[in-house]
Amino acid sequence: MIQIDDLRTFVAALEKRGQLHRIGAPIERDLELAHVAVLGERAGGPALMFENVSGFQTPVLTSAFTTPARMAVALGVEPGPSMPGLSRLWMERTISGLVPPAKVAKAPICENSLTGDEVDVGMFPAPRLYPKDGGRFFGTTAYLVCRDPDTGWVNLGTYRMQVLEKDRVGVQFLQGKDADAIFAEYKARGEKMPAAAVLGGDPLLFLASATFIGAGIGEYDIVGALRQRPVEVWESDLTGLPLPASAEIVLEGHIDPDDLCHEGPLGEYTGYYTFGDWEKPALRIERILHRDDPLFWACTVGKPVNDIHMLQSLSRTGGIWHDLETMRIPGIESVYVPPEACGWFWTIVSVRQMYPGHSNQVANAVLASSGGHHATKGVIVVDHDIAADDLAGVWWALSTRFDASRSVQLDRGRSTKLDPSLPEGARHVTGRIVLDACVPYEWDEKPQEVALDPATVEKVKARWGDFGLPDIDPNRVPGG
Repeated sequence: MIQIDDLRTFVAALEKRGQLHRIGAPIERDLELAHVAVLGERAGGPALMFENVSGFQTPVLTSAFTTPARMAVALGVEPGPSMPGLSRLWMERTISGLVPPAKVAKAPICENSLTGDEVDVGMFPAPRLYPKDGGRFFGTTAYLVCRDPDTGWVNLGTYRMQVLEKDRVGVQFLQGKDADAIFAEYKARGEKMPAAAVLGGDPLLFLASATFIGAGIGEYDIVGALRQRPVEVWESDLTGLPLPASAEIVLEGHIDPDDLCHEGPLGEYTGYYTFGDWEKPALRIERILHRDDPLFWACTVGKPVNDIHMLQSLSRTGGIWHDLETMRIPGIESVYVPPEACGWFWTIVSVRQMYPGHSNQVANAVLASSGGHHATKGVIVVDHDIAADDLAGVWWALSTRFDASRSVQLDRGRSTKLDPSLPEGARHVTGRIVLDACVPYEWDEKPQEVALDPATVEKVKARWGDFGLPDIDPNRVPGG
């Protein structure tokens, strides 16, 4: 296991494994930084640390999650497992029991405290990413901490945050998100909502804050389960909120129901802009906390694949798999929400069928799950001989085991306001499709597959070095 406690130990672990590249050349905060990062991501490059952002002392980390290898390091395991393999780890650890946070009296985040005229979010190199973006965004990896005024439930949620003024950032709550529901409770009371925008800390906090885990369940508890030890938090004397003790930067204050803003647009994770202009909440910053020599963490957003799609793929896959286990759906071999599907809109499940209708039950369970009910456009179910992330196998199953007259199920479900395939003003509900690419369990005569001879496979594997094919791993050859 790799010991990851905060963003700094994560960066060190990446660098030790050749997964981080430091850029010392001068770079402009606006556009240039993001364009280098995007081109690097598209080329399959490493995480980047920009150490010389013009006009700033603070370095900027990008591309931290864009490969399964780096996701593995974030989870504290050595690179190697596939995304479904990492999601299985997520499922197994969270299903074994949650671990609540532990309060500490002193915290690194308190090393610097700025109030009054000292408050200026412009001191940090929040970048402008794309030409049509509406401004600079402090929050592409930041998460908001707030608390339900009735139950005391502490919620962490990822929402974009645009810099509006030196002491004010816009926060985009989408309808139905947890912070939106909590904010509505404060509004009904006629009260301001205490809130903190957090950047850094354990990288899994960012990951968990983007996960659908159900109302009332705390993200600190989820990360505690994943780490198998409590997350250390410091209770703020300003807002009373528990804040990650090892965060890099925290913007603390209140969100006033009467102080709304217009912000954006931002190139969304769908690869499109959402230009609808509606009033959104704004966080009025009353205090900035930051560690000595803080790191700034940014994500390029935009079309797949970048950090957002990878973290959504992992967290959404792990969350859906967790839900299937708690529903006691048998036979689940693997689950995968591909990052290429924005880490969101399609789910693939591999199942070992045990009874007629089993595959259809799996698909409907995905659509009913906490992670799968929101914005899912389709579910593909395949037999156990095809791994959920074996896209070549999935295409084969859709070609040879799928019959549209029996294998398609259509209905409608909850959507997202960010779905560009739906017209503006009609994005609350979307069509959903199930593609059942399993051989029906109840068939007495099933198609016979072409298969290698197991004994001969083992024989040639033992002689593999004789064949002059050193760049091919025979253990990864289909049928091997």
